[in-house]
Amino acid sequence: MANWKDYKEDWILFLETGFIAVNQADEDAAIKLFKAAELLNPESILPKVGVGYLHLHKLELKQACKKFEEVLEKEPKNEMAKTFLGICMSLSPASLEKGENILKQTHKSHDPLIKRLSDTAIDFAEKFLKKAPTPVQGQRKTK
Repeated sequence: MANWKDYKEDWILFLETGFIAVNQADEDAAIKLFKAAELLNPESILPKVGVGYLHLHKLELKQACKKFEEVLEKEPKNEMAKTFLGICMSLSPASLEKGENILKQTHKSHDPLIKRLSDTAIDFAEKFLKKAPTPVQGQRKTK
């Protein structure tokens, strides 16, 4: 059996496949892959971003915010964690405005992917989260 240290150079592959597992709703695999990436490169905060991303996908917004805030404590300029934090906060009515402010900050990023993600999240909040609730179609009004 190979020593785990033989895979140290492949830590990014474990991390990337963890994100893929999240996108495929395979929580068990995602957690194991992020833990493996963390074991292979304990200095990296990216596995923690991955776990936050998993929580975001499950709409566990408090847990996701906590992970992204932990990342930002160590790396205040981490635009990926900051953008995901803004998305999480904008999905909660109590912190919608704060989340939008964070997304407006990350919108100024030089990274086109971060900028596009921020724009999409801001647009979503404007179109769907700030709208007044409408009656469900087909629902009868009581007289």
